[in-house]
Amino acid sequence: MTQASQIALLREQGFVVVRGFADAATVSALRAVALRHLEQAIEPIEYEADLRYPGAPASRQAAGGHTARRLLDAYGRDPLFAQWAVSPRIAHWLSGYFGLTQPDFARSGRAPVLSTVHHNCVMTKHPAYGSLTGWHQDIRYWSFSAPELVSCWLALGRETADNGGLFFLPGSHAAGFGPEQFDRNKFFLPDPPANRDWIARAVCPTLEPGDAVFFHCLTLHAAQRNASDAVKLSLVHTYHPDSVQPLPGSRSASRPGVPLALSQGA
Repeated sequence: MTQASQIALLREQGFVVVRGFADAATVSALRAVALRHLEQAIEPIEYEADLRYPGAPASRQAAGGHTARRLLDAYGRDPLFAQWAVSPRIAHWLSGYFGLTQPDFARSGRAPVLSTVHHNCVMTKHPAYGSLTGWHQDIRYWSFSAPELVSCWLALGRETADNGGLFFLPGSHAAGFGPEQFDRNKFFLPDPPANRDWIARAVCPTLEPGDAVFFHCLTLHAAQRNASDAVKLSLVHTYHPDSVQPLPGSRSASRPGVPLALSQGA
């Protein structure tokens, strides 16, 4: 599939899988860093017990209480993560999505910017104490001038429905749901008939190491628990065009973003 076809599919269904987006050497190096930081519990870390989603330990003092959910601040925690987050590979792909060409990349107002506040992490899913994540839109706790953000989810190992891989609802990014379709924590309610119709369309693409999923901030997605015997690792970053700005005083504006540069050889 060409990049143009991939971008068209992202616009149409709210997500797209890009096979082999990162080469084997890159994946191996990123995975090694993630495993080392996980083993050594290098902060900052968000723990499953902090969120208390279904299946998570009740507290950090309970059994499994120090099960990591996310290694936070990927961009700041290791140069390899930072290099990937602003790589020409990602910049080139996003330049196509945002409708840019080489000459106008830096001055169009559409150049991609990495958010260092949202995602910017290694997502982990552990066999024991790894929690279920309900249907949600990532924009729910983000504050920007427009809901025009895209995340890049890089698989650092195989991802399936059985080990907590992502499920998506195709087309949900353009549905215009009402607030009554979500609970107070902005999770998509499973019981209303209209919601059930949407959930029935769920798909979970199998990802091989190095595959990436680009998905829109309004696309509903969820994940089950990890029923395998190995931790699942994914490197996730979120981007917005520089014409879309975090709202002043919001958490989204609490740390500066990082502009991406498009090299001639990308």
